[in-house]
Amino acid sequence: MPQHKSAIKRVRQNEVRKLRNNAKRSKLRTLVKSTMVATDKETAEKSYKAAVAYIDKLTVKGIIHKNTAGRQKSALTRHLNAL
Repeated sequence: MPQHKSAIKRVRQNEVRKLRNNAKRSKLRTLVKSTMVATDKETAEKSYKAAVAYIDKLTVKGIIHKNTAGRQKSALTRHLNAL
């Protein structure tokens, strides 16, 4: 356990941020999965737009790496084009 006041606060902040980031990553995985599972083009396009926008948002905020974002967007685009 940390002894300094600032270190105690840092532990609290890290816990809150970890929970927030995990929730955002979970939402991202849900959006990606809903796009990949979609079988008709119209539904896939709607979920694709939402997923790509969310991927970009998380990349800017530093929650996911830019190469990870590019790889995920590429996979989503390939799936959409295959429909």
